[in-house]
Amino acid sequence: MTKKLLSAKIIPAVLNSRNYRLFFIGQGISRIGTWMTNLATVWLVYQLTHSALMLGIVGFISQIPCFFLTPFAGVILDRCNIHKLLILTQKLAMFQSLMLATLTLSNSINIWYIIGLSLFQGLIDAFDSPARDTFIKDVVDKQEDLTNAIALNFVLVTGARLIGPAVAGIIIVSLGSGYCFLVDGISYVAVILALSNIKLQTQMLAIQKTNFWKQFKEGFSYTFANVHIRSILQMLALFSLFAMPYPTIVPIFASEILHGDASTLGFLTAAAGLGALFGGIYLNIRPIELHSEKLMVFATAICGIALIAFGISNILWFSLLMSLTIGFSGILEIASSNTTLQTIVENDKRGRVMSLFTVTFVGIQPFGDLLTGSLAHKIGAPNTLIICGSFCLMGAFLFAKHFPISSELQT
Repeated sequence: MTKKLLSAKIIPAVLNSRNYRLFFIGQGISRIGTWMTNLATVWLVYQLTHSALMLGIVGFISQIPCFFLTPFAGVILDRCNIHKLLILTQKLAMFQSLMLATLTLSNSINIWYIIGLSLFQGLIDAFDSPARDTFIKDVVDKQEDLTNAIALNFVLVTGARLIGPAVAGIIIVSLGSGYCFLVDGISYVAVILALSNIKLQTQMLAIQKTNFWKQFKEGFSYTFANVHIRSILQMLALFSLFAMPYPTIVPIFASEILHGDASTLGFLTAAAGLGALFGGIYLNIRPIELHSEKLMVFATAICGIALIAFGISNILWFSLLMSLTIGFSGILEIASSNTTLQTIVENDKRGRVMSLFTVTFVGIQPFGDLLTGSLAHKIGAPNTLIICGSFCLMGAFLFAKHFPISSELQT
């Protein structure tokens, strides 16, 4: 009996769902490759340009499509076969990574190719990101396992964030950035095979036939008329603008302030991933009723303090500790927001609401990347993080006064 209880705690019940298990394994392998590419890209951009502004521009270009296209993607998700759409986006992302690998390994890469391929990846992500969030509910057999599935998915993503950058740093130093892109391209085979073997029930594939523009307007009206959904998205928007762009200027700290190389950047990024992994595990064992606005406000405040401390630090071990704290608080904010939205939104509007979640989470970040890169270019990276952290603290203080109470979120 004790062994069964221990096993239940170690192995989440949601993994008994065959479809979710396939989705989980495929995403896990692919996400490691994605994080390798993310780190290799920022390092390559910095090596080619030595420009904080260019780091911000590339970050902006890669994510700005989400801001403009994802609201329309949400309507499409509520009307189409999400399963088939995800397979298509994975194939396109595989092509993008292999193109980066080919250009880099052939010594043909330049900043304009990186910008073009980053824009292409951004177009893919505008549909892929909300589709992933929406698809989770379809691959879970028991809806009471949904909360754990969402939290476990963040554990997976953040675990990949821990492994990918650490491996990428070693590969970049020993072989070069091109091999990171190549490994990423190959990793998409796993997720494509996994998605292809998922079998969904017919009712999960029902397609809505109502007017596109009517559904588009309905999604916005429903989202912004609901005070709980609106407040969650506002809090996340502030976090995305001032905290999420932090990785954009980490190469400057790794190279110029901590006097390291690509492996130092890998360790800093991996430390944030480790913190995020701890945060995901913590959320996975928390009761759903404790996923509240208080946690979101607390996470934003802690992240603000850590950003300020990271900006001041010139000691590697302390910077690693602050990076871990940023990752931990970041996942608390993002995952608790996602989980709360998934549990309170009406099922037939899930694609549209989650697309606006993606706009808030991913689409606003490029403006933060551009702002952060520009500020770092003008006043230096340390001062930039101090300003960003201060805004997070002020935002947490203001939202703490006006957020809906926890009991309302559960009704």
